Amino acid sequence: MMPRLTATIVLLAVPRAALACPVCFGQNDSPLASAMNLGILAMLGVVGAVLAGFGLFIVNLNRRARLVE
Repeated sequence: MMPRLTATIVLLAVPRAALACPVCFGQNDSPLASAMNLGILAMLGVVGAVLAGFGLFIVNLNRRARLVE
């Protein structure tokens, strides 16, 4: 009960402008917007690396299966 009440009070006390990012207000050239873009690119890079790893693993398994035959 107490954490829920505290969270409600904090959300009501914080102004709405502090909860939105600069991109929402049209400031595309702010440092936060460029950091967000770099974060998105980093996440895409991680996902791409993991997918490439799975693909290479499957190719490796296929090659080994052909060698056994």
